[in-house]
Formats: sequence, C-alpha cells, structure tokens
Amino acid sequence: MLDVYEAVTSRRAVRGFTDQRVPREALERVLSAAAWAPSGSNLQPWHVYVLTGAPLAELKKRAGERLAAGDPWDEREYEMYPSDLKSPYRERRSAFGKERYGALGIRREDWEARQRAASANWDCYGAPAALFCYIDKDLGPPQWADVGMYLQTVMLLLRAEGLHSCPQMAWAKYHRTVAEILSPPDGLILYCGMSIGYEDDTVSYARTCRAPLDETVMFVGGQARRSHAA
Repeated sequence: MLDVYEAVTSRRAVRGFTDQRVPREALERVLSAAAWAPSGSNLQPWHVYVLTGAPLAELKKRAGERLAAGDPWDEREYEMYPSDLKSPYRERRSAFGKERYGALGIRREDWEARQRAASANWDCYGAPAALFCYIDKDLGPPQWADVGMYLQTVMLLLRAEGLHSCPQMAWAKYHRTVAEILSPPDGLILYCGMSIGYEDDTVSYARTCRAPLDETVMFVGGQARRSHAA
C-alpha cells in the first residue's frame, strides 16, 4: 500500500480512464475512511452521490446531447475564479492551460480543438464511476474549505486503492442536468464532480508544475536551514 507521501505526489487529475469496473467495496472503504476528514465543529458539510452503471451512462448521454446542441451553461451558483485574476494566480492558470493543451498538441489559437478537449469533461474522461459533491447554499467559506479537505482525503484514499481521479468543477456548469439524475434536496449547490477509475496509460499528459517552496511558504522562528556548501 502507498505511504502518505507517495499518495500525495502520485495524485493528479487524470484525464483518461479505462472502462475497468471500479469495485463498490473499494469505494465504500474510501468514503467510509474519508468521513474522518476534518471539518469545523464537525459539521461535515459534504453531501455526496456516487454514480456508476446505467445512471452514469444516462448522465453522460444527457450532458453530451446538451453539448452537441450548443445549449448554454446553467446559471452560475458560485464563481469559479475571480473575473480579474491577479498575479501570481493569473500566470499559474495560464501556464496550466499551456501545459495541458500543449501535451495534446493543441495550439493556443485553435479554439475549436480546445473546446473538443474540454468536452471530455462531460464524459468523465471515460471513467466508469463518478462522485458528485454538494454543499448547502447557506454555508460559508469555512465550510467550503472543509469540503475541499474532504475531497482531498477522498482522492488520496483512492490512490491507496490503486485508483485515480479527476476533480471537475466543470460539472457545476451543467448542474441542472446532474440534478435530473440525482434529485438532490432543495438548498444544495453542486460544487463539483469527480471522475474515478483506473488510468488509461495510453493517454498522454503533462504533469503540471508546482511553485517552489519559498514562493508559497515562509518559515518564521527556529533555526535557519543549514547550507550544504563546503
């Protein structure tokens, strides 16, 4: 079984899955353990649905039909990114797009090819299982952070099962279609979907980089790190 460090560093957003069935027992183990993720005052603000088989196939079909028909996205229930994304976040997002589409051989100016690649979101990149995570619309930023910690816990536990995942805010753009299949209670917002399965290693990808430690972390107090120079 993977140790924690290996689980963290091997986790990535996989965008190509085989059709190999994901054992329900593995998903139950993962989600039972993920329930121990931290949340303020133990609110546990996540509401999770897991789709496989015919229900997932139907969702993919309906989403694909909307996409083919050119239906506009559903009204936003939350803002995914600020409209004026400042530095350094703007540059990091731009670098991600360059790496992502560059790995697929898609030029920056080829908008149609970019759209085709993005459309694979709504087929769950071929994954045979998907998770959809909702949060109560009356909850605030701390509870959204709790949901993020929960989802990270899920993704790391999936690695321990030999599975990969891809968290997808893109599903929030089709939240009405997802609701047709899941019938969630009133008052919940679809935060994201998550494709789950076994990686298709024939699909090329670029591993996105991370900022160096000194760009995002400041150590205050204690001893300074010793130099290895002679």
